[in-house]
Amino acid sequence: MTELPFFVYGTLRPGEYNHDRFLLGRTAVEEPARLPGALLYDGPGYPYAVPGEGLIAGDLVTAAPGAYGELLAALDLVEGGAGYERAERSVVRLRDGTAVPAWVYFAAPGTPYGPLIGGGDWRARGGPRTP
Repeated sequence: MTELPFFVYGTLRPGEYNHDRFLLGRTAVEEPARLPGALLYDGPGYPYAVPGEGLIAGDLVTAAPGAYGELLAALDLVEGGAGYERAERSVVRLRDGTAVPAWVYFAAPGTPYGPLIGGGDWRARGGPRTP
């Protein structure tokens, strides 16, 4: 399996409440990025990405050397239990505008989610930062 970076857009972003729990010490690079072709919806303390005509703000996270398998397993476990499915998508890295393939966790079919987050940035929505 190719070791793709991960696009995170909610509680796994740097400074958010699940970042240190799942990513701290397991990443080599974390950089701002955007996911085109998707919309962001509020959820029960975390957001859901859904394919659509929009743009989502987030971060591209590259696993530290030797940490990819552990990171992938941890994220699949936590995200799968929260109603997400992992898919490969093209993500735009902001520092140079390059489109790179990355894993993105989308809302699984039938997952109930809340209102659309205008602007596609979970951090800009307001509200609490903890569950």
